[in-house]
Amino acid sequence: MIITTSLPTARSLQPPPLRTGVVRIASIDVEWTKNYRIQNGQRPFCYSVAWLDLPAGRTPDLADVPFEWTSVYVEEPGEMDELIRHAAATVAAAAETSRIITGHQFCSDLAVLEANAPTDALPRLQEARAQWKARREADPDETHYVDTRFDAGHLLAGKSRRLVDVCNELGLDVTQPELLKVTMPAWHRRWVEDGQEEGRERVSVLNLRHSLSTAYVAAHSAGLAKWADEGLNVNRAIAEGAKGAWSWLENPIFTNLLEDRSCPSESAALSPSKELRPPAKRRSSTR
Repeated sequence: MIITTSLPTARSLQPPPLRTGVVRIASIDVEWTKNYRIQNGQRPFCYSVAWLDLPAGRTPDLADVPFEWTSVYVEEPGEMDELIRHAAATVAAAAETSRIITGHQFCSDLAVLEANAPTDALPRLQEARAQWKARREADPDETHYVDTRFDAGHLLAGKSRRLVDVCNELGLDVTQPELLKVTMPAWHRRWVEDGQEEGRERVSVLNLRHSLSTAYVAAHSAGLAKWADEGLNVNRAIAEGAKGAWSWLENPIFTNLLEDRSCPSESAALSPSKELRPPAKRRSSTR
């Protein structure tokens, strides 16, 4: 298991200490392989959590707010159970320490984790799914879930609820250079089958971008934070907050995104685990 984090090694799988006078948002995103032709054909292989602590009673500019994060990636496919245990523990820790637990279409992430979970991880994931389903009846001043695909509509004029489109409409630059020529599953295969670290690193950064941008949308949706009218470059936040974590962050393809510019992510590709599931094919009489 490969664990990369901004936190001290001893706390890599724990939330950062919770200070008084802050409201915490925990944002979680999971990536998985896809195979809709077989039952439970989705296999999680990577997840990240972004911890965003915001001063209570204020509305800070997120460009000035640091974040902590942890990324977990399988070193080989046989580690899936361990990854799911870590993810379940992270979800539980988020519920214990955060005002808002968020994800983009997080119900899908939880469903994939639960479908593949070892028995000892099931209770935490089932509890999380129950809390997600009850999120609209929850007290907003207490721990609750916010799903940015379904719960940020009051901020949006457009119809699309793809994460990249939501971010673009709100002025968050989430350009995804990892997907310009090669798909996310292909990068993952290059890591699993060929040991190419660049593939794993690209997917890890893509995944962290999902977590962090979702945290930003949730904070804005709840009226807890803002950004300037000209927008906020999420890649710049990652470059600063995850400096030295992955060589990919030093690649000119990535660093070229850090210059001041208008938000260019409107037509960006979406990672497969955030795409809409294709409609099921009707079974033929011969199958």
